[in-house]
Amino acid sequence: MTDEVSSPELTADDVLRIDDDRFVAENVALVTGAASGIGRATALALAENGLTVVGTDMDEDGLAGTDQKAADLGVEGTVETVVGDLREDVPEIVGRAANHGNITYLANVAGMQHIDPIEEFPMDTYDAMQDVMVRAPVELAKHCLPHMRESGDDMRDSSNGFGCVGNMASVHGHYVTSDKVAYNVAKFGLRGLTQSIAAEGDGVRSFSISTGYVKTPLVTDQIPDTADQRGISVQEVVEDVMLGQSRTTEMMTPAEVANLFVFGFSKHASHLNGGDLKFDDGMTLTYE
Repeated sequence: MTDEVSSPELTADDVLRIDDDRFVAENVALVTGAASGIGRATALALAENGLTVVGTDMDEDGLAGTDQKAADLGVEGTVETVVGDLREDVPEIVGRAANHGNITYLANVAGMQHIDPIEEFPMDTYDAMQDVMVRAPVELAKHCLPHMRESGDDMRDSSNGFGCVGNMASVHGHYVTSDKVAYNVAKFGLRGLTQSIAAEGDGVRSFSISTGYVKTPLVTDQIPDTADQRGISVQEVVEDVMLGQSRTTEMMTPAEVANLFVFGFSKHASHLNGGDLKFDDGMTLTYE
């Protein structure tokens, strides 16, 4: 059953291409979690649109795979990779990214998951998840915003520069499921970060993306744990827990989520600021 939700290979035909005069090699998109799943797809999609992408992750082999996939696709832009720990290396990661051009876009994608009820949830795991999914995006924004505000005159929407931060939230940033307290809290936190950046904008936009379950390793890996916690089968987790309230029988692909980042960063989303792109297949707003 987990094969049914395994991450499909991204192809050039999967990528949304947008004619945008800011999607050029001089501008850098920093993407976290770029070694696999949504992060890898986002890095590839942005590079296919002509940007210089700096992808970062702790998984050196996974980043090498992303780099190889970019070469196989023959992306219009480039993909550079930086191995780093978001709990310790944010200033260095941003500094490395700035060496490749103007940091114009930041995609906070990196995520973690752990399944346990609150009374059994290990606090060291909780802390690690908050560090990666909340603290690191805040720190990344802190270090990237000055670069965005210092954009050259030809890149400015206003006298204060130009840039955009996209945060990978979740349907769990709108409502929650049991046994995922750290993930739920983190995703609500990312929506708060999105709105905070918008409040202090000065030419820099922000948005979040909230999807239901996506065909990624993060999702695949949690299926057995969810089955154990709930005392149900793996098939029941997929059909009843993950897709039970959706109005579709198919999970999104990483490429489909990556295209939301492409759109959100583009000129077509100039009025998207502090808002959330909720692509949840009707999960939170419909019922039987």
